[in-house]
Amino acid sequence: MQKSKRIGGWFITVLLVLDVSLWPGGALRAGDDDVAKSIVEKADRVRFPQPSYQVNVKITNSTPGREPEAREYEILSKGNERTIVRTLSPASDKGQVLLMRDRDLWIFMPSISQPIRLSASQRLTGQVANGDLARANFGGDYTPTIMKTETIEGENYYVLELKAVDKSVTYDKVLYWINKSNDRPYKAEFYAISGRLLKTCRYQNYRESAGAVRPMRLVMEDAVVEGAKSTLEYAELKVKELPDRMFAKDYMRKLQ
Repeated sequence: MQKSKRIGGWFITVLLVLDVSLWPGGALRAGDDDVAKSIVEKADRVRFPQPSYQVNVKITNSTPGREPEAREYEILSKGNERTIVRTLSPASDKGQVLLMRDRDLWIFMPSISQPIRLSASQRLTGQVANGDLARANFGGDYTPTIMKTETIEGENYYVLELKAVDKSVTYDKVLYWINKSNDRPYKAEFYAISGRLLKTCRYQNYRESAGAVRPMRLVMEDAVVEGAKSTLEYAELKVKELPDRMFAKDYMRKLQ
């Protein structure tokens, strides 16, 4: 009888470890680091195809009391470690090119002979930082932890805390909501080193693109200025082989 009780107790313990929903708040307690990393990497693959792709994005910045401002970019990305962002409009900025290799970022401008180093966290336009376009690699840039699960409008989500691996990463911390059933990102909150909430991003307009259902609209809302937001509309997303030579500094002049 005592042996049976011990076996039964061991079996229940295993169930509690494996079933997230049985823990208070839905948090994982065993092996959660590997599980959290896998969840974030799957969500990265939902957002954009692997290993290389091309996409256009139109960013519309809206601020209360002002006329909306639109800008357009072309993004070429290879392996989440190398990215080119070309400015297509407005005409005054056409020819500017961002190059990101690993976590090093430069801007090339037609009027300046030498590239200029930039920070990924520096604002590109509206609520969009350089790293928001040039570095779409949450799985490589952050160490994730599952905090809890949460139900929103009948859907169950993991809520993860992502901590930056170093200071070169765009944000110090991200809270990230990912759908448990299909790995689709729902929402992200971005925080500064001080702990201040900078903005909230919502992933919308999921539709078939480049072989999978992906979010083709992102809405980034300022956490301080009510009503200030940037809407990113992605189009012409396609898997594309990109040669390594494209991501060399010497090649940037050919893209301007």
